[in-house]
Amino acid sequence: MIFNQNIAQLTAEYLLQINAIKLNPENPFTWASGWKSPIYCDNRVALSYPAIRTFLSKSIAHEIKSQYGLEIVIAGVATGAIGIGMLVAQELNLPFIYVRPEPKKHGRQNQIEGAFEPGKKVVVIEDLISTGMSSLNAVTALQNAGATILGMFALFTYGFEKAEKAFNEAGIELQTLCDYENLLPVALKENKISQTQSENLKTWRKDPSSWSPSQD
Repeated sequence: MIFNQNIAQLTAEYLLQINAIKLNPENPFTWASGWKSPIYCDNRVALSYPAIRTFLSKSIAHEIKSQYGLEIVIAGVATGAIGIGMLVAQELNLPFIYVRPEPKKHGRQNQIEGAFEPGKKVVVIEDLISTGMSSLNAVTALQNAGATILGMFALFTYGFEKAEKAFNEAGIELQTLCDYENLLPVALKENKISQTQSENLKTWRKDPSSWSPSQD
């Protein structure tokens, strides 16, 4: 769910401007799953741009404060959301922890890094939502450690039906700065794509596993 339309548009403009999001429907990228994707998203690029990372972190921080108050802990999902999560926590002067995909195989074998006590209320920060599986894996780890998850905020989501279903089934509210649906009109306006490419890009999200760059 987009929580602010103006912020969604500005986020899309910034991420396209710095090539954190690249659109290439004619020469698609290949994901680890084998899917052919006309979009590549690496929001960690934003951390290299002070003005943009400040905009992103302040936007999320403002919503967290207004919705959940300040008696909470901020958790970033490793590794992509550690940077933006820490910036959000710093903005709100709140504790920060991060969650690994799995426990370390040495030392204390932690999956959750940082000072954390059971019973705390937690807001989770993500950089990108695709299928949602890695994000919800972090949520499960936190819940198993005794956390109460208030919700998750992400910079961007592809808006796959599979992800939406997974979050609904898990009972986790997901809010994002921007999504694929809001990205395409901005990319078209900024001449990053043509109208024909825009239509082709819309078909990808409907069925990404079988999408082909040769589609009309």
